[in-house]
Amino acid sequence: MPSQNSASLAELYTLRDLLRYAISRFHSANLSFGHGSDNAWDEAVYLLLHTLGLPLDTLEPFLDARVLPEERERFLYIVERRCVERLPAAYLTGEAWLQGHRFLVDERVIVPRSPISELLEESLQPWVEGPVMRALDLCTGSGCLAILTAYAFPDAQVDAVDLSADALDVARSNIALHGMEDHVHALQSDLFDALPAKEQYDLIICNPPYVNQNSMDALPREYLHEPDMALAGGADGMDLVRRILRDAPSRMAAGALLVLEIGHEYEHFTAAFPHLEPIWLDTATTEMNILLLTKEQLES
Repeated sequence: MPSQNSASLAELYTLRDLLRYAISRFHSANLSFGHGSDNAWDEAVYLLLHTLGLPLDTLEPFLDARVLPEERERFLYIVERRCVERLPAAYLTGEAWLQGHRFLVDERVIVPRSPISELLEESLQPWVEGPVMRALDLCTGSGCLAILTAYAFPDAQVDAVDLSADALDVARSNIALHGMEDHVHALQSDLFDALPAKEQYDLIICNPPYVNQNSMDALPREYLHEPDMALAGGADGMDLVRRILRDAPSRMAAGALLVLEIGHEYEHFTAAFPHLEPIWLDTATTEMNILLLTKEQLES
């Protein structure tokens, strides 16, 4: 519940008042951001507009509108949960947005934020040359990248694979939300293990657990609400990456590509795989976070 007395909070009359209060509260609570927004202003705006049922891209016309007492209380309750429980905003609203698409989320999956989504918005151009008919999203979590892959390559059948049955429940909800049941298929598997042995893919997308142990030990509280198995990558962050690079070639069609996210683990990656020379796919928000490898590179 709100930390100040009710009489003081009752003086917050407008959206502008509530927004100012929320930003001050976020700063005083020393929150960490990074689950869809990277600053207190953007997160406060999102939570306010969502809570009041207003368009998420339209703030200015409503700033000086007065709120009803029950609207104020509802928003202040969300603000206080964000500060006290240190819950990521997406877990408070039950949704996350990626490249303009809405995805359902809860604490069974990490909050969608992969910069691979930026590359899929451009259909992985100019690197994808031939048609993509079969695609695989390993470690799919909420299914967001599998669904964005289906949007990017409308003729493709996309397998969305995860070891977690809970995550796949969320993924199936998102597949249904986007009407992708005929294009995206949620499958439980430990990486490639349960997939048909002869299955060949033109494109493999993967945002695996890659956070090294030292970084895991230092994570802000917000990240501790996310499933540990979706983040932790072992001592150097490369535990699953080693398996993926070992087994991927046998599942890749001729000319196929692997797009792999490793976050801030560039040094650990190059130490683990000194002879690989991937193409690094920078985005508007990241550098040296995503790499591209061909089937031929992996086989050699």
